[in-house]
Amino acid sequence: MEEHKSVISTCEQDQHVVAAAQHILKALAASKNVSDDLRKTLLDIETQLSSISIVNERKGREIKHLERQLKCVEDKVMRWEANPSNESSEYLKVVGEIQVLIQNLESFSVNEKWKQKELVRRANEILQVAMSRLEKELVHILLQHKQHLEPEYLYFHFNRVDMVFDESFRSVEDEQIDEASRSSGASQSEASTVDLVNPAVLERLKSIASVMFASKYHQEFCQVFVTSRRDALAEYFVILEMEKLRIEDVLKLEWHCLNHEIRKWVRAMKIIVRVYLVSEKRLCKQVLGDFGSFYQCCFSEISQSFMLHLLNFGEAVAMGMHTPEKMFRLLDMYEVLEKLDVDVDVLFFEEVGSFVRGEFHKLLRSFGDTIKSTLLAFRNAIASNHSKTPFPQGGVHHVTKYVMNYIMALVEYGDTLNLLLVDDTSIDPAGNKDDTPCLSLCPVACQFRSITATLESNLSNKSKLYKDEALQHIFMMNNIHYMVQKVKCSDLSHFFGDCWLRQHIAMYQRDARCYERISWGSVLSMLKEGSVSNCVSQRTLEKRCKEFSTAFGEVYRIQTGWFILDPRLREDLQISVSQKLVLAYRTYIGRNSSSIAEKYVKYTEDDLQSYILDLFQGSPKSLHYPQHRK
Repeated sequence: MEEHKSVISTCEQDQHVVAAAQHILKALAASKNVSDDLRKTLLDIETQLSSISIVNERKGREIKHLERQLKCVEDKVMRWEANPSNESSEYLKVVGEIQVLIQNLESFSVNEKWKQKELVRRANEILQVAMSRLEKELVHILLQHKQHLEPEYLYFHFNRVDMVFDESFRSVEDEQIDEASRSSGASQSEASTVDLVNPAVLERLKSIASVMFASKYHQEFCQVFVTSRRDALAEYFVILEMEKLRIEDVLKLEWHCLNHEIRKWVRAMKIIVRVYLVSEKRLCKQVLGDFGSFYQCCFSEISQSFMLHLLNFGEAVAMGMHTPEKMFRLLDMYEVLEKLDVDVDVLFFEEVGSFVRGEFHKLLRSFGDTIKSTLLAFRNAIASNHSKTPFPQGGVHHVTKYVMNYIMALVEYGDTLNLLLVDDTSIDPAGNKDDTPCLSLCPVACQFRSITATLESNLSNKSKLYKDEALQHIFMMNNIHYMVQKVKCSDLSHFFGDCWLRQHIAMYQRDARCYERISWGSVLSMLKEGSVSNCVSQRTLEKRCKEFSTAFGEVYRIQTGWFILDPRLREDLQISVSQKLVLAYRTYIGRNSSSIAEKYVKYTEDDLQSYILDLFQGSPKSLHYPQHRK
């Protein structure tokens, strides 16, 4: 209070000085010894002093009024500090009074000695106290009235079959690929907004913003707002189970752990970008939209570190080893980035968001390059998959199953791969044996043909490991037939076409004919040589019959251990062999029945047909002659 008294007493002292000066001037002007000119001058000065006196008296009254106002709002603010009121609107009115008071004081032109600056200082101090309380109010509103996303935005499930692939080419079996279930729900596919703060408090937030901005406390408001909203986003990352892994931590993860983290990342990218950040930017605009670019800057500060965290995880994955099993997760990550491309451009189109925008597009290009290099590595891995021993039983090789199931799974990503590979100039290494030039096919079709051609070449090399030439053809027939069936019974047919199918059906049928010629040609020749009885002695006929039985028994012993995977293919080959062999045997025995003793005829036609059904079952058997023939 002593300070307040000093201001008023100083004003009174100044008024006394002016009054004394006026009295002296009047006395001098009344003197008879003063010339008229001097008297006139003295009277003019006295008039001016009189005007100054009136002005000073008026300003003195005004300054007293302003000081009383200052004391009044000071008491109100301190009363609210001691006992906070829920009526924030009343409090904002008081802050408005302080703002007006400061403006009046700053525009008030008085003598320096009147300590105008002291009153301005006091007003600013009480304004600072008021702003501090508004900051607390702002934190309270943002904390108590924040709203998390609804449950449908928290979880969605991958509907794709999670194929198990690795570089060993041994860990995959036939899978049914459900290509009709690609989407993960409409709620995740389209950008949408939700209320991250209860709409009922938006006006209060805007009012606080208006008052603090008008008081030049905009930086404090933005700092509190950004910190609170950043904390809310951090909580949501915890809900989404997104850990802040460093790049080096990601690179050290085992594949099953990394696979799990990638799935969470894909989910988080969709929800964070298309729902959360869209809603966050809307909130920033609702609260700060009246203050120019501040809402853009606040949004950038809230979201940038979290977006960079997500992008850094993606960068770490793209940097890792490009092994085949990672292809599908790489494609998932690329697809989500590609689909969010426009969303990110819209969210961060301002200059303050240019860094995030640039990093996003950089990662998108990096994934594209990684996927193409992984496809090339996959093809090279097929070509370099050498074996030292033949595949057991001549069945369908692990590599064949692996490759065909792999490219079947890739069909789901056909549109994405076509975009990625559109500039790929690689040609079909199969030499375009069909009548469809590779250049006229879509990029994915060319890529698939290139992969299967590499597989065929690799299988051809593997077939040469069999010493038995007939088994070489069984092996090739099995594997080419498997490839054909995979293409015919899936959407791969759209990429390979009818010409490819006809060509490869002819290939495995040719291997079947070669097998029959090599395996049964010599056996059948024994029967043909003795078909004209009048040219061959009985002993020779009986010898041929015995040799046939021995040869058939040896083939039976060996080829029951061979395996044809497809039941229909196995049955077709058995029927074909049976038709040729049984017919020849029937003709031979029928023509020479009178010249061959019964003990040399080991089999009936039914016996042969029954034994042939044992072939290619994968269980080696020794032939036991029927009891009635012994």
